[in-house]
Amino acid sequence: MPRVLYCHCAFARVIPPPAKAAVLSRLSASDVPFEAVPDLCEMSARCDDRLHRLAAETPLVIVACYERAVRGLFHRAGATLPGEGVTVLNMRADPPEVIAEKIGALTGAAAPEAGVDA
Repeated sequence: MPRVLYCHCAFARVIPPPAKAAVLSRLSASDVPFEAVPDLCEMSARCDDRLHRLAAETPLVIVACYERAVRGLFHRAGATLPGEGVTVLNMRADPPEVIAEKIGALTGAAAPEAGVDA
């Protein structure tokens, strides 16, 4: 099963808070194991070692924003994501229910249902 990484985008106001809360709620209510981080941008700026670990763990599903931005953040921290085995789901472009369906399809688990959406 792919590892799922959820970015809460805590320091950038690019994803509406209700969308982030709904995705996180659905993940929390599901059987899909995931890791949540406050902000990939901040981790990249600090060259956080966890980015190296995550980049080496494929298959990997990253729930954040635009794929190009996510790959750039990892690259900037010296933890370039491989071309294969990484899927980036974009909370800026897709609604929470679509993100949940994609997570379900990628992990082989039932799509995370709506929990307590904010």
